[in-house]
Amino acid sequence: MDTSREDFGIAIRSAFLRKGTQQRFSLFVLIVFSTVLIFLETIERKPLQVIRSLLKDGVYRSAVVATYPLKIFSSTYNFFEEHITLYKNYDELLKENEELKNDISKSDFLELENSQLRKLIDEQTESQSNLLSARVMLDKQSPYLNSFVINIGSNKGIKNGMAVLDGESFIGRIVDVNYFSARVLLVTDLNSRIPVITEPSGSHAILTGHGKKKPTLEYLPENHKIEDGHKIYTSGKEGIFSPGLIIGEVETNEEEETAEVLLISDLNQITFVNVNLDNVSKKE
Repeated sequence: MDTSREDFGIAIRSAFLRKGTQQRFSLFVLIVFSTVLIFLETIERKPLQVIRSLLKDGVYRSAVVATYPLKIFSSTYNFFEEHITLYKNYDELLKENEELKNDISKSDFLELENSQLRKLIDEQTESQSNLLSARVMLDKQSPYLNSFVINIGSNKGIKNGMAVLDGESFIGRIVDVNYFSARVLLVTDLNSRIPVITEPSGSHAILTGHGKKKPTLEYLPENHKIEDGHKIYTSGKEGIFSPGLIIGEVETNEEEETAEVLLISDLNQITFVNVNLDNVSKKE
């Protein structure tokens, strides 16, 4: 035990010897000051208690002041971090919102397409004709030439001359057949000539396309009694098409003295069509 105390004393003396004169004095002063503070802490005198209280308050206030910049820095850092997080969350929410909008748009489009396909199925079910549905892939429109390209061809039994319908209304005929596609010549095309009959007058004529929205009736009888609102149907002459396919209504053009036909179908708004297989089937 005595040996350990001697070792401790030797260590202290060695520490003092290794230090410079100024350092040794500073260390000695600190030890003395600490001893005095510990001694004063044990004395229960009012003046000393006041002094201790003031010293402690000073230390506490100094600590608060010393930590104040750290608190400001910490709050500033948290403020910017929250804003960066909010910005990231805002970007993520924008992306999610766009994805949801796209999903809703796709859903709306699929619903629209589904309703159109249901309509086609209903038309095929109610019709006595042999119909085959197809989607319009390309819409070739020009001042004189008007045609569709549909997504079925000889792989589905499509042949030249077949009538093409939008719903129940006649809009054109098949003129070019490939294995997976076919071209539909519309009634408005410059090369379109369709034998028709008017109702109720019963006059036969040729529906001629001019590349415009409204084809005209040609080769009408001299004493025809065609008026506005008369219905136009395919006549079935020469076995080209099945008779009774409605096309549109008569609209007389007094300036040009022609009988134009207002089509039932808007050819610019067609997505799906029905191909009538009856007339070719009957001919074969």
